Amino acid sequence: MTRSTPQVVASVLPADFSELGRDVAALEAAGIDRIQWDVMDGRFVPNLTFGPDVIAATRDLVQIDFEAHLMVEDPDPMLERWVQAGCGIVIVHAEACRHLHRTLGRIRDLGARAGVALNPATPLAAVEYVLGITDLLLVMTVNPGFGGQRYLAEMESKIAAARAEIDCRGLNVELEVDGGIGPSTIAAAAAAGADVFCAGSALFGGPGTMSDRIDALRAVAGERWVLQ
Repeated sequence: MTRSTPQVVASVLPADFSELGRDVAALEAAGIDRIQWDVMDGRFVPNLTFGPDVIAATRDLVQIDFEAHLMVEDPDPMLERWVQAGCGIVIVHAEACRHLHRTLGRIRDLGARAGVALNPATPLAAVEYVLGITDLLLVMTVNPGFGGQRYLAEMESKIAAARAEIDCRGLNVELEVDGGIGPSTIAAAAAAGADVFCAGSALFGGPGTMSDRIDALRAVAGERWVLQ
């Protein structure tokens, strides 16, 4: 896969849940590449967040892509609901799927792009045999469940190994990182080989406007690519 401009994805976990429509529209106006919905079931992770009806209620407000990051114990029964809600990318966790190959194939059959996420303790080998039917690999750089956590720099070796595997096999797979991504961490994640960067707290607070913060993250990631 040829890497071009780094993509910055917004997690809406830090948004004002009473003003989700407003915040989603503000992210698009600020130049975000797409929006991630962190779907949590209170079982796979210790938190509860969005259902498909909430996502669907904001879908017509913007044109940018939605991705559903399903941090749930059993994603299979509701895969169709997330696609119907307007998510063009559906990401499941390798740890949560009994038949991961089948689940990823089902997402594609529904007309969405299939993504697979790896928790920090899960090795890359867990997805080695499904990368050929995967559109996006998400390496978690925190333990999932809550926003605002510290970036785990020790995940950079996994990012680098994933980049090497994708490139060696000539696969068209986006390599996304999620967790603690901000001005002080995005350069290292980019240097390790990531090309998509999911940020939350860094976008909803900090110096300048939201547009300034998005541009700054994208610029730092791009600089690291140039230096490689």
